[in-house]
Amino acid sequence: MKNTVTLVGYVGNAPQVRETQAGATTTRLSLATSRSFRDSEGNRQTETEWHRITCFNGTGKSVAEHVAKGAMIMVTGRIRYTRWTDQSGTERFGCEIIASQLDFLSRAKEAVAQAPGKRRAG
Repeated sequence: MKNTVTLVGYVGNAPQVRETQAGATTTRLSLATSRSFRDSEGNRQTETEWHRITCFNGTGKSVAEHVAKGAMIMVTGRIRYTRWTDQSGTERFGCEIIASQLDFLSRAKEAVAQAPGKRRAG
């Protein structure tokens, strides 16, 4: 069995870096992926999904140094589901991607200029 996912999308926020008590680095960011399709009336539609990405240690440090909001990246990793009970007693569920590899496909300024609906005129 294998739990592997590869996502290509735009970074939605600046990476958030935290250090654990054991000294490990954890970096989190959000990633937007989109798909376009035609609805039953022939109109073009776009669906955007948001993914929580978590990077550890070396990968996390590299992400924190080189990734900014708007950059296009490719993330390879595994899906991890979590379940917890919040302070009000409500059971909550979550899903995140634990990154094992991250490739930089653009710098943030390039990504924003090339993103759909944000192209430069000319």
